[in-house]
Amino acid sequence: MSLDKPLVDDVGTEILALAARIFPICRSITGDGVRQTLREVGAHIDLELHEVATGTPVLDWTIPREWNIRDAWIKNARGEKIVDFNRSNLHVMSYSVPVRQRMSLAELKKHIYTLPDQPDLIPYRTSYYAENWAFCMPHRQFEALREETYEVSIDSSLTDGHLTYGEYFHKGETEDEFLLSAHVCHPSLANDNCSGIALLTHLAKRISGLRTRYSYRFLFAPGTIGAITWLARNEDRAHRIKHGLVVSMVGDRGGPTYKKSRRGNAEIDRAMIHSLNHSGLSPVIEDFYPYGYDERQYCSPGFNLPVGLFSRSKFGAIPEYHTSADNLDFIRPEALGESYRLINETIGAIEANATYLNTSPKGEPQLGKRGLYGAIGGDKDAAAANMAMLWILNQSDGTHSLLDIAERAKLPFAVVQRTAKLLSDHGLLKPA
Repeated sequence: MSLDKPLVDDVGTEILALAARIFPICRSITGDGVRQTLREVGAHIDLELHEVATGTPVLDWTIPREWNIRDAWIKNARGEKIVDFNRSNLHVMSYSVPVRQRMSLAELKKHIYTLPDQPDLIPYRTSYYAENWAFCMPHRQFEALREETYEVSIDSSLTDGHLTYGEYFHKGETEDEFLLSAHVCHPSLANDNCSGIALLTHLAKRISGLRTRYSYRFLFAPGTIGAITWLARNEDRAHRIKHGLVVSMVGDRGGPTYKKSRRGNAEIDRAMIHSLNHSGLSPVIEDFYPYGYDERQYCSPGFNLPVGLFSRSKFGAIPEYHTSADNLDFIRPEALGESYRLINETIGAIEANATYLNTSPKGEPQLGKRGLYGAIGGDKDAAAANMAMLWILNQSDGTHSLLDIAERAKLPFAVVQRTAKLLSDHGLLKPA
């Protein structure tokens, strides 16, 4: 197996380009916006689409009716559109039922959401499982509304249809799987989660051309109900998932942040934290808690899969979260590229993690006569590699993996991996 294919230097720019392409699409937990988004993803990878009919039981849930929207607006007494869905799809609460009415300002205000503390931003609001309708607008605009008659229109539909999700599967040498999951239900929010969709699309494209030990499953599904649907339809195979990451909000300059799986010490937790601790950044590591993105579905006690959450800033903790400020100016190619490299590095560590036996375990083998001590003489990692040799030889008793050794030695996994290969090439290590 090999993950040695070099990374593209401008991968962050490529990820941003795809994020920008899907940004204008109005997505929700069902509907044509989800299908359009998945078609864009499918232009890059061999994505399999799944349609699950309204009314289908999925664990303790039921697939809801499908929602689609064509247009929406508010007009003042002069017939001017003061709110227009075509300017921002955040202007309409997701899953709003159709409406066409004339009403007073007092009545209209009952159906408007704003952010008084962020008066120039449009909030993102949903009402998936309770029939309602509403508009969202900047609070400053809301305060300027006059006492007059308004006409409102939401040209939407709620009908029996389907929930749609997409999967890309890369077959590895074993049936053990690495799950990578991104939610596709948010409308024009660049960081949450156009960034995650675009990053995983490019990661899947990269992995498609590699030989890997693990099989890789990329899941693009609506939040909560999508993950629950996948689990319900794959309950008999979920045990194959040995590692997993939910990827969201990976394009801003914050963090990075890693939330551990429910297990807390799964290999994905250790590998991701190890990569972050050697990244030169200032990562935030959080223990699992049952709120957030779809990691809480994968980590529910009946499944308890080893799935963590990787993001930059923590969800809900930045002023741009779920507002119109989460636009394409908010995400940066450098942050996207850095996120991509951190995830790729973590995957590489899990792929290469192995346990060895020292073939000369009595005393320290003479490295000098083999040309090993200082063998990487002029390399900036020479001192680390020399220390890595000593750690690897001391710990390779068949009970410590390379990740165990890297953690204990406080050395980057890549240094430990390269050094182990060198020792193996010289006959000082063999697989346990």
